[in-house]
Amino acid sequence: MFAQQLANALTLGSVYALFALGFTLVFGVLAVINLSHGAVFMVGSYAALVLVTRFQAPLWLALIGAMLVSGGIGLLVDVLILKPLRARNAPHLIPMIATIGVAIMLTSAGQGLFGAEIHRFPEETLPAGELVIAGIHLRALEIGIVAVAFALMALLFVVLRRTQLGRALRAIAESPKAAYLLGINVEGLFHLTSFVAAALGGVAGVLIGLDFNAITPQMGQPILHKGIAVIILGGMGDIRGALIGGLFLGFAEVMSKAYLSSQMGDAVAFGLLFLILLVRPSGLFGRVLERKA
Repeated sequence: MFAQQLANALTLGSVYALFALGFTLVFGVLAVINLSHGAVFMVGSYAALVLVTRFQAPLWLALIGAMLVSGGIGLLVDVLILKPLRARNAPHLIPMIATIGVAIMLTSAGQGLFGAEIHRFPEETLPAGELVIAGIHLRALEIGIVAVAFALMALLFVVLRRTQLGRALRAIAESPKAAYLLGINVEGLFHLTSFVAAALGGVAGVLIGLDFNAITPQMGQPILHKGIAVIILGGMGDIRGALIGGLFLGFAEVMSKAYLSSQMGDAVAFGLLFLILLVRPSGLFGRVLERKA
């Protein structure tokens, strides 16, 4: 039973990590806690659902469509809201409050368009089949979710660590002014970061929607809380920390539901997180990231 629950925890934790990666990417590069990220997560789920149900798109195409839609929203938020605030040197609290307003707008729009009831993907669109390894039952859907999540995370790691683009983003994270003086297109990379982060959030929304087969306009708020917890646990702005923190939170939630109570998942997971932060207030991977001149 433990091995089976471990497989379930890997599925859930990989989605949490993917969501948190987009969250921490925006914080690391733009120094903004984007509280609309949960609502973008919800938009990605509905975008895929519409493509599947109304346009009969295959699931892989719906996933790409969800990435483009959610990424486009992230880009619009940056261009229309965050960029003007950056130009005015607004205090860090102002962009955070502005993104709360965006989240409320997106959630209300989702409820107005689709209603408050739960929506589900058609059964025929979900991957069928099951793989049994050493008594562990793995649904094809779960394998696909883990594969997609880890493939996107691996791609992001490679881009950030091995490419010129990644080096430019790391330079901006250290000092936007210095990066600008070096000839880096800082504003362009701000826009790209917002697009990629939102696209990752949208994919995470589709994967959660597929795993639980339940989509609602309010689904972004709980995942937002967990995303904030994950990036704090891992260390603000640290990509490695987002991965480890997401897997930890998924493991703690699944195991507590399996062995304690189905109602105790969040209580145990966040309780363990609180205890870890008492020992390491800056998270698992070092100090909190500070923006330099």
